[in-house]
Amino acid sequence: MAGHGYTKLDPAVERWNVMREDVYKHFRFNSRTARQSILGMIVFPAAIFALSYNQFGVWDWTGKRKGESLARIAPAPEAEATD
Repeated sequence: MAGHGYTKLDPAVERWNVMREDVYKHFRFNSRTARQSILGMIVFPAAIFALSYNQFGVWDWTGKRKGESLARIAPAPEAEATD
């Protein structure tokens, strides 16, 4: 049965694990963490919302066949030129 028994521990991995488990004890807001928090909790979700709000109702995926436009309001067909 391979794999059962003594496992050699890496001190660097153990320190990293302890650091990740105790990060809440040492965290402080500074300019960098405040900027990351604002971007992650306000700017990015607002951008996603604006993009989705802008595209809402523009596309219609139901019952489309090959060659048909996905736009809800299809563009007018071009008139054929007769020379």
